[in-house]
Amino acid sequence: MTAPHWSQRWELVVGLEVHCQLKTATKIFCACPTTFGAPPNSSTCPVCLGLPGALPVLNAQAVRLAVRAALALECTVHPVSVFARKNYFYPDLPKGYQISQFDRPLATDGAVAVGGPGIAAGRVIRVHRVHMEEDAGKSVHDRFPAATAIDLNRAGTPLVEIVSEPDIRSAAEAGSYLRRMKQLLEYADVSDANMEEGSLRVDVNLSLRPPGSNVLGTKTEVKNLNSFSAVERAIELEAARQAALLDGGGRVEQATLLYDDRRQAVRPARAKEGSHDYRYFPEPDLPPLRLEAAFVAGQAAALPELPPARRERLARQYGLPEADIEQLIATAAACDEFERLAAACGDPRRAAVWLVGPVTASRNQGGWPDGQHPVGLDRLAALIRLEIAGEVSNTAARQLFVRMEQDPAEPADIARREGMLQVRDAGALAGWIDAVLAEHPAEAARFLAGERKLLGVLVGLVMKKSGGAADPRQVNQQLSARAG
Repeated sequence: MTAPHWSQRWELVVGLEVHCQLKTATKIFCACPTTFGAPPNSSTCPVCLGLPGALPVLNAQAVRLAVRAALALECTVHPVSVFARKNYFYPDLPKGYQISQFDRPLATDGAVAVGGPGIAAGRVIRVHRVHMEEDAGKSVHDRFPAATAIDLNRAGTPLVEIVSEPDIRSAAEAGSYLRRMKQLLEYADVSDANMEEGSLRVDVNLSLRPPGSNVLGTKTEVKNLNSFSAVERAIELEAARQAALLDGGGRVEQATLLYDDRRQAVRPARAKEGSHDYRYFPEPDLPPLRLEAAFVAGQAAALPELPPARRERLARQYGLPEADIEQLIATAAACDEFERLAAACGDPRRAAVWLVGPVTASRNQGGWPDGQHPVGLDRLAALIRLEIAGEVSNTAARQLFVRMEQDPAEPADIARREGMLQVRDAGALAGWIDAVLAEHPAEAARFLAGERKLLGVLVGLVMKKSGGAADPRQVNQQLSARAG
């Protein structure tokens, strides 16, 4: 990624606040369902609306999932945390306050390693805190002309808010941090992290300062971003806006902004509140949350092998390239599938090549739901074993894979029926070689006169002539023998 033109004059400082809906069946303080897409305002009750006399009761499953999320992010989970009222009023929060955590959060001091193009090796973004809270409702601006509709189904949905330290120095680092965080949350099975449905939303806090300075500049906050590309683009746009303002002798005003994806611009929403504006005080209807050490240890033990450990193990155990590993560990299911295929076919590297290449391309093109591709793992392993054994060429194996999508027979049976088994008969190979040399006399003469660099070209032509059926090793041997 090309560095922005202002980066020699200013250092970018970014911290992210990520709101992640927890995967519970009911809301954090009541029994209303959290089903996405229910008719507007149908999943509400006096508790999640904060009506007088209604009392919240903490959802135990929400606590379990919040603890798992904090542990997946390498945070320290505190034995005591306190819920607080965060007072503010917007139409999507009619009770006038949100139950959250303030000065005593659930967990602190985590870390997410980042990586990728343009990111220095070993970069780690620190997680400042993870706290529990309830979600607000949703304002709908495009349902009715000149009016905003309010859907309160989402009010009371359990969230964890994950707040980073201001460690991020580029849009690329922000994107990597979010992608790897989402991956950790999915592995820990605490959220579906579906950004299109609003299960994962991001606020960007951004400021600029002179390179080498330890003093933070005045920050702005870009709210409610719901895609990684939107986060990266919003960072680029707001950083450029602030740089132009500072270069012109102006001052950055602390404010809350919105990102307009259609116009590719950020625009003001309101003045930025500070913590004093929210008038936090301990929630009088909820006691402090006390967690036994054995409970936290049990949640840690229940976590699966997480992406950082898998990334290191796949490199060590199988010697796979980094790019393949990143694709193979994209989800826990994908990594598990790779390891089963590697064991079934006996060649981990070839299993990785197939999954990252032809299998992924076929699934994407055909739109197959997870686990429903017509070439199951057993038949795919059998196909790879045919390729390893030299029964079919690399080219023929890929043609065979396409046929297997429509034909449920075993790959060996299809290959035999379709004449795709690799030909090793010396006479048949010699016939294809003679035909290629006759069709390409200039190349043939140069090769037979000692121009060895044409060997690969001629082998390729013989493979094409045979429809991929010729054994390339024996073709290579026959051609080499003819050249002396």
